[in-house]
Amino acid sequence: MRTKNMVISMLPDTPAVKAVYLDPTRGILAGARDAASSSPQDKIIVECGTIETATILEVARATKEAAATLPSSLTFVDAPVSGGPMGAQAGTLAFMVGCDSADTVFPKVKEILTHMGNRDSIFHCGPVSSGTAFKIINNYLSAITSLAASEALNIGVKMGLDPKLLTDVINASGGQCWVTSKSNPVPGVHPNAPASRGYEGGFRIELCKKVLKMGSDLAAMVGARTVLDRPTLAAFEEAAADERYRGKDARVVYKWLSESERRE
Repeated sequence: MRTKNMVISMLPDTPAVKAVYLDPTRGILAGARDAASSSPQDKIIVECGTIETATILEVARATKEAAATLPSSLTFVDAPVSGGPMGAQAGTLAFMVGCDSADTVFPKVKEILTHMGNRDSIFHCGPVSSGTAFKIINNYLSAITSLAASEALNIGVKMGLDPKLLTDVINASGGQCWVTSKSNPVPGVHPNAPASRGYEGGFRIELCKKVLKMGSDLAAMVGARTVLDRPTLAAFEEAAADERYRGKDARVVYKWLSESERRE
């Protein structure tokens, strides 16, 4: 997306970010330098993908170096997004914004992002790269709760319980989470959830596996002890390796569990 003085990208991975932003002849920073020579106006560039923190910081440093040579300002902002395809379709995405200037740049970015998300769900998380850290931590929790909710509901279904009633009870009790309330993994419980569409059109299991690994790497980087990441990652890796579940929404781990034999 591009406004007069703002470019917003949502790229899938580190190689794409480096190619789009840092290519010396065709990258966004090169384009900003060229544009400044004929139109010296302040510009903001925003990346909304979930990208490794080291890459976000690399682009931020390169942006500052480029800005130092320009007659106008050039600011890089990370603003990863949460809400998945359903949130995108409804225009209710949440944005976690990492921006060095809360007073001047963030309000401009927020005004544009309201076209894609709820105004009250666009957060200034701190300086550049903070948005990415918030998103990685959110995804870490979301991945683990996807497996935990799937395990709990699978126990109930195996016992012969009504999954809709079980879900209602969970959502009125201490087990409630986004997975049980918004994207239930049991087909038919939520008619609009990917599980009720053959697990199509959601957050692919391969991407869920990727972001969980990013959370685990972030924990290692800051020295935070974790317990649940490794077994959860192993479960996603096993499910994603099976062609029956490959490419499906991450909540397909429920189907994988229900079709698997119990291991002691």
